Formats: sequence, structure tokens, C-alpha cells
Amino acid sequence: MSQDQFMREAIKLAEDGMQSGRGGPFGCVIVRAGQVVGRGHNRVTSTNDPTAHAEVVAIRDACANLETFQLTDCELYTSCEPCPMCLSAVYWARIPTVYYGNTRQDAAAIGFDDDFIYQQVPLPPEKRAIKMSPLLREAAQATFSAWAKKTDKVRY
Repeated sequence: MSQDQFMREAIKLAEDGMQSGRGGPFGCVIVRAGQVVGRGHNRVTSTNDPTAHAEVVAIRDACANLETFQLTDCELYTSCEPCPMCLSAVYWARIPTVYYGNTRQDAAAIGFDDDFIYQQVPLPPEKRAIKMSPLLREAAQATFSAWAKKTDKVRY
């Protein structure tokens, strides 16, 4: 399949998910060596899961299918530029290439405006709209110390 065909499949997933009432108009495929290894469409409203964006669903599907937590040899095709959460998931999955259809401005024009999140991320925690307060750091440090000393850990 060609890049255009992979993007058309992502767009079809967006259409199918939207028309079936399972979520918003977003779809995604993950490709490895010319084969689709993960698929997803937005399922936020049908699963009551605010993290069930198309890219996250597709990443979970690809990782399950490939039995790995890193997709370093994959490409992601999504019907819309990833939101901050999905972009972070792409980085965590180590996907080196993303192709997108609609822009985040296109999404904002139909009511999916993530700009406030982009503005919040660089702020120090105490300046964010969501109240964030440190608590029991000393106690939490014990687990971090144990991780640092753990000899059989799987790095990611």
C-alpha cells in the first residue's frame, strides 16, 4: 500500500467511528514495513474514556499485536494532527514519523480546540488552571530509590 492508501484508511476509520456514533471524527493506522499493524478510531463517548483518542487506541492495538511497548520502526497515519496527549503518546511509543490530514486549526474550527492545553503545558505547575500541589514527596522518593537500585528493570 502507498502512503495515500494508509491515510485514506485512517480517514475511513474516522468516518466509520463517527457515523456509528462511537466517537468523534478521528481515525488512525500504524504501519510497519508496509503493513498496517494497528488501527484506531476515536472512542471517547462510546467507552466513557477521555483517553480513547484514535492515536492512543491505534498505539495500544499496534503494541498488543507486535507484543512491544516501543514502535521505533513504525509510521503513524492519522486523520488529524495529534492533540497534546496523543503527541505525547507518539513520543512515548518512539514512533519516528507521523503523517496527518487535518490540522489542529481545522479541528478547532469544528469545536475540538486543544490550544488551551498547548498553552498550559509550558507553565510552571503552580500557574496552571488545574490546581497542582506537591504532597508526600519524601515518601514517594522511596519507590524511586528502589527503582534506581533494581537490577532487573526493563528500561523504557
